Amino acid sequence: MRFFSDNAAPVHPKIMQAIADANSVDTAYDGDALSQRLDAAFSELFEHDVAVIWISTGTAANCLALTSLVQPHQGVVCHREAHIEVDECGAPGFYTSGAKLMLVDGEGAKITPETVGDLISTIRPDVHQVQAAAVSITNATEYGLVYRPEEVAALGDICDERKLGLHMDGARFGNAVATLGCTPADVTSRAGVDVLSFGFVKNGGMNAEALVYFDPAMADEARYRRKRAGHLLSKGRFLAAQLLAFIDQDLWLDNARAANAAAQIIAEAAPERLLHPVEANEIFIRLSASEAATLRSLGFDFYDWGEGSARLVTSWHHREEDVQPLANAIAAL
Repeated sequence: MRFFSDNAAPVHPKIMQAIADANSVDTAYDGDALSQRLDAAFSELFEHDVAVIWISTGTAANCLALTSLVQPHQGVVCHREAHIEVDECGAPGFYTSGAKLMLVDGEGAKITPETVGDLISTIRPDVHQVQAAAVSITNATEYGLVYRPEEVAALGDICDERKLGLHMDGARFGNAVATLGCTPADVTSRAGVDVLSFGFVKNGGMNAEALVYFDPAMADEARYRRKRAGHLLSKGRFLAAQLLAFIDQDLWLDNARAANAAAQIIAEAAPERLLHPVEANEIFIRLSASEAATLRSLGFDFYDWGEGSARLVTSWHHREEDVQPLANAIAAL
């Protein structure tokens, strides 16, 4: 009955088991056997030589990624409604020691090479103005839209041309890949992404996210920054265990597919109410205050999203019988 956030979903049983299995004596911090397996395991997943750093929160993952791409006097181009701008309490500036977020617009919280180019063209190349050094995109976006491989590649091309780093906030990366039906590499390393914040907590994890560096050398300095930021957990094996369990036999992808399928059931119940196409596990619908009250009186929980609209989020554990009552209630309004 609760559809306000996939952050509130249960931890997947296989992840709980992996944590329990890791509960033995091993080397501290990231020197343990499980942490040492991450690079090879994720390199196989991404068909590319990568370095992986575990992080306990999505905010820290995004911000540490940005510190790898910008200096304090530089800027990061991102959408005006990007999570790093709207929902991280100024953490990017805190972690980067002052780098500026340079905001652009775009339908469904997506940005394009044109919007990036237009912004950069207004910046004088002198010390009086902040120079862009990176671009950050979210896949799936804050409105549940998915960047296709060709869209990411086009952004990768302009980043390469302008010598900008490219970061992908993948809090719902699994949902995006599940929709696209492509390989993880198609929408990251092959498309020019330098560093990915690979989200697992929203997809059935407890407290583990992965920073994936497609140039492993970039991770060397990031490890020092992780320690300085207070995110080098002494028992990091419990985070590594979660990440390895997720990619084992594509659990991350199965979970994302289940959440996406549940979202489609709700979307199909009232297509005329949709504010955005449903391409992942978030549904944004037109909903009056009285209609919202009616749904809540039936026991359903969700976010109001500005006046006259609402956000519903499905999770890995939602089955058809879990979401069909909500779909029926919306259809009956």
